[in-house]
Amino acid sequence: MSFSKQAKLVCQAQAAAAAAIFAVQFFALHTGPANAQVNAQNPTTQFAGTAPAPVAISAFAGAGSTAKPAAGTAPAAPAPAMPAACTTPAALTHFNRPLVHTMRRLANGQPLTIVAIGSSSTAGAGASSSAATYPSRLALELRSRFPGREITVINRGVNGEETNNMMARFEADVLAAHPQLVLWQIGTNSVLRDHPLNPHAVELHDGIERLKAAGADVVLIDPQFAPAVLAKSETQGMVEQIALAAKQENVALFQRFAVMRDWHDVQHLSFDAFVSPDHLHMNDWSYACLAKLLGGAIAEAATRPIAAAAVHPDTISAKPDIQ
Repeated sequence: MSFSKQAKLVCQAQAAAAAAIFAVQFFALHTGPANAQVNAQNPTTQFAGTAPAPVAISAFAGAGSTAKPAAGTAPAAPAPAMPAACTTPAALTHFNRPLVHTMRRLANGQPLTIVAIGSSSTAGAGASSSAATYPSRLALELRSRFPGREITVINRGVNGEETNNMMARFEADVLAAHPQLVLWQIGTNSVLRDHPLNPHAVELHDGIERLKAAGADVVLIDPQFAPAVLAKSETQGMVEQIALAAKQENVALFQRFAVMRDWHDVQHLSFDAFVSPDHLHMNDWSYACLAKLLGGAIAEAATRPIAAAAVHPDTISAKPDIQ
């Protein structure tokens, strides 16, 4: 190659390098102020020692965004798959007994007080906030179904408690509120601790009798269908015991175990979709779905035609509801 051609190639390379440097400087000069302006218009304030507030997501939302990460960045961990809808067969949420005291209050336009007593899945273990617990969600569900009515749902759940512990709190935490409806979630902790079933059956019947004597409708809620519960040998026996007690005592039963089993075995939802990482407690989605299904069951049992006559002024019992 001649000297003139070599010199020409060197000059071309130097010119290309200079153009590249100029382009980088020009881009940095013009994009810096623009980015600063965008950040000033959309500030994000974080305080030392605190995490940014979580984004609120609908309880029945889908799996999440499908946006791809920018080139050169590590992809974020995928969000766990979430059910798209809250469904279950109607037979699993139908109450065999009408809620007469509840119906009377609603029919007469009087305030309705509901007490939810139970252990950690009533208190809300696994929920992201108190607003995501099933009693809080249930209050919203019932108010939407009965607009303009004064409906109060009181959460009396305490982590780790068993049936006898709850009964010891009946007077102060349940009866003192004069509820027309009591939701009693039971059985899980007794199973987890491998306690025998026979003593529990006696306590259960005694507790139901006390609540009925106070003039309240009673709905029993059985254990959750979750890996930690399924690992215990007495789980099925506990579910059957609670169902039998509800039948014998003529009270309603919400079949939480069967509902959650339907999600897993029939709808093929993974446990990650409706159980917390501890493999025991429910999560925001399942608490919301529980409240939706329970709200529907309560509304139907408190308005069904067969029980409507029982709350007509001419047929109401002489014994008034407790105020």
